[in-house]
Amino acid sequence: MTTPAPPRWLKVTRGAAPLVLSFPHTGTDLTDYEDRFISPWMARKDADWWVDQLYDFAHDLGATMVCTTISRSVIDVNRDPSGVSLYPGQPTTELCPTTTFDGEPLYKAGQEPSAAEINERRITFYDPYHAALGAEIKRLRDVHPRVVVYDCHSIRSNIPRLFEGALPNFNIGTNSGASCDAALSDAVAAVCKATSFSHIVNGRFKGGFITRSSGKPADNVHAIQMELAIRGYLNEITGPISEDQWPAKYDEKYAAPMRAALKGILEACLAFASKNP
Repeated sequence: MTTPAPPRWLKVTRGAAPLVLSFPHTGTDLTDYEDRFISPWMARKDADWWVDQLYDFAHDLGATMVCTTISRSVIDVNRDPSGVSLYPGQPTTELCPTTTFDGEPLYKAGQEPSAAEINERRITFYDPYHAALGAEIKRLRDVHPRVVVYDCHSIRSNIPRLFEGALPNFNIGTNSGASCDAALSDAVAAVCKATSFSHIVNGRFKGGFITRSSGKPADNVHAIQMELAIRGYLNEITGPISEDQWPAKYDEKYAAPMRAALKGILEACLAFASKNP
């Protein structure tokens, strides 16, 4: 019996090293819902722009990569499927967001998804992503004593509704230490500290649902989230953004210092994973 091919929106690139990279927010496909959004640009503006391109060197390190091309505005595969907030008391977006990070409504009046539709989107897009991610973690854990799950993200440096001031360049999240061994987060932080970029561990972003659900240190699966402030790899404009300004184009020369730092970070993850627990 042959295994059915994954849906076209789900991209899995397999490697043999004990490292899985997750890309839950790089997608921009609005599928059949595009006409219901007030603005397709607004529905795409909070994407983790060019992050998959930023990390494309990871294949040469032997990493496995799991990526969805579906926009987070259709469904956010890094949210708790129950709808429980990952950051109680702080502004955030839902499993199927109805606003942008800036608080702007996404849907035309009366076009917001119903509970039944949210469940349908979960079955269609959310569940397959997590099933694929889980399968790759298991595949690698079956042959390696440790596996690191590295969840790749980026966000605009200044979003007053979500946080005050400008974010550090590197925002390392480990669910306050619950999703991985401290030796892993310490190693990643040490690489960040050795660069010209700023960093913080478990600051505003402590890791989303992927980090929290995948990280099982007792089972030797260690998960860490990296939220990059976009200015570190894109020539990000300051202040309000508009369709003619955003997203900024990817510039390999501008991104080179960040790519070099990220390569060091992933090498630190692999060094941690290669040690016997």
